[in-house]
Parts: sequence; structure tokens; C-alpha cells
Amino acid sequence: MRVSLNMTNYSWPDEAAHLGSRIKQVVRAADDAGLDTVWVSDHLFQADPTSTPEAEMLEAYTTLGFLAAHTTRVRLGAMVTAATYRAPSLLVKAVTTLDVLSGGRAWLGIGAGYQEQEAGAMGLFLPPTRERFERLDETLRLAIQMWAGDDAPFVGTHYQLERPINSPQSVTRPHPPILIGGMGEQKTLRLVARYADACNLFDVPDGGKTITRKLSVLADHCREVGRSYDEIDKTVSMRLALGESAASFVERCNALVAIGIEHAVAITSGPWTDDGLATLAAAVLALRG
Repeated sequence: MRVSLNMTNYSWPDEAAHLGSRIKQVVRAADDAGLDTVWVSDHLFQADPTSTPEAEMLEAYTTLGFLAAHTTRVRLGAMVTAATYRAPSLLVKAVTTLDVLSGGRAWLGIGAGYQEQEAGAMGLFLPPTRERFERLDETLRLAIQMWAGDDAPFVGTHYQLERPINSPQSVTRPHPPILIGGMGEQKTLRLVARYADACNLFDVPDGGKTITRKLSVLADHCREVGRSYDEIDKTVSMRLALGESAASFVERCNALVAIGIEHAVAITSGPWTDDGLATLAAAVLALRG
């Protein structure tokens, strides 16, 4: 199993004056430890349920560019971008730029979006649920077209582009991997089967019943569209508890492997600490056997 981490909270005790150095410590530790990916949350105010909206939050793609400059190996992505928060062509260019400047280490992490409170507070576009999924579908189709080098007019229900040029092209070919976040069986997992290289599910504490069901639904959708289920990286976001040992984390990872999960994305309450990073590093070594 591969292990990644998600930075969801930037409220270190020394606050904004030292955010850059703190983030460098985290991402360099992840790079050195052999973690697969460093993810960042794509929010404009703090969404960690253990924090408050007023706490520190950095814009995702600026942060990812900063992380790329301070790493050499670890992959980088947003977990996950709401499809309606940026113009689709701008989002594709942002991910392409990250991929080019990082030497091919970018992900497109994307979802339909759900944070109505944030959207209202910050003036972000978040239409009704049905329209969000329509726009997500069109964004994914446009991304694949632009990464294919096809600058023909794009005509969708919600987006019309006269000439979607994408130059320079991504280093990763045919395109940076696409991860779709969410567990909806009728819309989200159907889009995963059609477009994505990875899904992201949540670690529901029910002995694996929910995840097993979601993976079964995803397999059904793959059969419907003629896609190999094995092509899709099955990821789960799971919380590393305060003080949890590497052995405990590895045991939980192995339980997920047994039901078909291939990639654990660790999150933590509050900002990442040296102890938490050391725990993940030890877990990576143990999982490699």
C-alpha cells in the first residue's frame, strides 16, 4: 500500500510569520520518507472540523507551486478542488503548470463541491447539486481534450471555449492523473469509472462494509463503460489519531488492503507535527516489508 498525507490545517503555534518554513519541513519530510503524495485542501477558509473558519488557510495552487520548489520526488495535488470554483481552462492550466514545473508530479484532484457556507462567505460560485455534477463532467471532458492537444472548440451546456490551447503540454502523458473525490454511487463513482485514474473514499468505521459496497458499485460502473476496474487507484482518506503508533496505523492499512484499497491518505487534527510525520515514515517502511 502507498501512503500519502494531506495538509488540512496550517495553525502551528508560531502562526503566519513562519508558515513557509513549517510547510517546507512537512513536505521535505514526506519527500525523504518515501510518501507517495502530499495533498493540500482546496479551501479559502479553514474547514478542519477541529478548528474554526477564521484560522489560517492557504490557497491551494499557490501552495502546491511552493511545495514543488522544495521537493524532488513526492507527487502533489489538491484534495480536492471544487469544479465550479475556477474556470475549467484556468484549472487545467494550473495543474499543467504544476506538472511542468515539478517535472511530472502533479495530480488533478477534483470533485463536485459541497461547502455552501464557504461559497456564500467568499462569493464563490456553487450552483445546485445537479448543475455541479454537470459542470464537473464538462470540466473533466475539457481537461482530457486540452491534455490531448486538441484545441478545437469545446461546446458544452455550461462551458463554451473557442480555442482551448494548452501550451506547454503536461510532462505526464497522456495527462496528469485524475482523482475524483466522493462516495456518491449514482454520479461520483460513475464519473470515476468514465474519467478518473483514482477515487478517494472515506474511512467509515464499520468494519469495511461501506468501502466494500462503494468499490463494488465502482466495479459495476466500470463494466458498464467497458473500463478495467484494476486501472483505478483506490484511495482512502484516514485520520492518524494523536499519539497513534506506526504499528496501529499499519494494522489499519492492512485491513483496508484486504478489502481492495491500495493507497492511504493520512489526515490529522491540527497541523502536522514531527511526531506525526515520524509515525508515517515508520509506517511506510513497515508496509514495504
